[in-house]
Amino acid sequence: MEGKINKQLKKVLKKIVKEAHEPLAVADAKLGGVIKEKLNLSCIHSPVVNELMRGIRSQMDGLIPGVEPREMAAMCLGLAHSLSRYRLKFSADKVDTMIVQAISLLDDLDKELNNYIMRCREWYGWHFPELGKIISDNLTYCKCLQKVGDRKNYASASLSEFLSEEVEAEVKAAAEISMGTEVSEEDICNILHLCTQVIEISEYRTQLYEYLQNRMMAIAPNVTVMVGELVGARLIAHAGSLLNLAKHAASTVQILGAEKALFRALKSRRDTPKYGLIYHASLVGQSSPKHKGKISRMLAAKTVLAIRYDAFGEDSSSAMGVENRAKLEARLRILEDRGIRKISGTGKALAKAEKYEHKSEVKTYDPSGDSTLPTCSKKRKIEEVDKEDEITEKKAKKAKIKIKAEVEEEMEEEEEAEEEQVVEEEPTVKKKKKKDKKKHIKEEPLSEEEPCTSTAVPSPEKKKKKKKKKDAED
Repeated sequence: MEGKINKQLKKVLKKIVKEAHEPLAVADAKLGGVIKEKLNLSCIHSPVVNELMRGIRSQMDGLIPGVEPREMAAMCLGLAHSLSRYRLKFSADKVDTMIVQAISLLDDLDKELNNYIMRCREWYGWHFPELGKIISDNLTYCKCLQKVGDRKNYASASLSEFLSEEVEAEVKAAAEISMGTEVSEEDICNILHLCTQVIEISEYRTQLYEYLQNRMMAIAPNVTVMVGELVGARLIAHAGSLLNLAKHAASTVQILGAEKALFRALKSRRDTPKYGLIYHASLVGQSSPKHKGKISRMLAAKTVLAIRYDAFGEDSSSAMGVENRAKLEARLRILEDRGIRKISGTGKALAKAEKYEHKSEVKTYDPSGDSTLPTCSKKRKIEEVDKEDEITEKKAKKAKIKIKAEVEEEMEEEEEAEEEQVVEEEPTVKKKKKKDKKKHIKEEPLSEEEPCTSTAVPSPEKKKKKKKKKDAED
């Protein structure tokens, strides 16, 4: 197994070297290399050799005479057991199996203890329900119950070992006026037996926790300093072994234990989880909710370094873990203090909180927030209406002035056109044309914004000119 040549094998091979003309078939390639170096004997290792060795092992009874099959089977079994023990003893992977089993057992014990205590409280609560409200600690509850039993015995019993004087007096007073039902002695015996089970399991749990602490400090001291015994043991148990955990990246260690949430987040395309088992570490618990993600990332990075140092390093001290933990604590202190410092100025001085003064203010109910309708009234003020009227009047005046100017220009153009005409026309025809033009002027809108009802009236001077022209034409 170690690739070394035994003395007996060396003697046999020395005899073969003188007479051997062909290479030696070897089942282990490492052993074949050692034989070739030391004895100058050519060796061969191939799948054919493995098949040949398997055939020899299966036909061992016929090849070696004088050996019974029963003795051969016992010899093979003993050899297999000794080889497995040897491998377990010297394998680096198998040392942390104790931690894996211990943490699994600790979790199982916690579950069983919770079930037993719940059953015990509910069961004894029918007889003495007030005791459960007075004594909150589960172990103390079971110890008191085991010592006294029936509630009638509380008046004469001394509970100073488990309870303070005030609590003891309260329990005795409650026992006298209890609302519980009477139970038989057989029921009390079964309840007391359950209490002894709870006490024994809780004592064994404390013993197992101490064992786990010692094993973790021996196998992974730096990890223990960084994240604690329980979290470190759970990480090792989740990965399978310390070497498997050392192969993981820091991002994997950070979310180790939250695989279900991770795959759910990837499937639904939401934010992935920030922490898994590492959430229960003391450093993450100390930080505020907004800094938990950042601290868990930094803690995972430093924890991976500690895991690899414990798995592959020869030194068994926890100096490296202590140094990294101090750095993380300093970083956490900076993150927590950053929110308290001033935003303006140098940023180094702490913000000064004003002295609190108690002011008794009577606040009244404001009904304005009850309605969802707009608060402003629809009625407009008189001033606003007057302003709007003034604006509309100004616009109408401007429109009238523009229309008058256009009408005057058109009239002048028409007069010029009439003077240039050489052909004489009847007066009746000209009157019709002028009437049509006036109608056309009346039909045109005054402006796009606000149409005006007033029509343009020509000036008296223009009327005189027109009369003179008509007389001349006649």
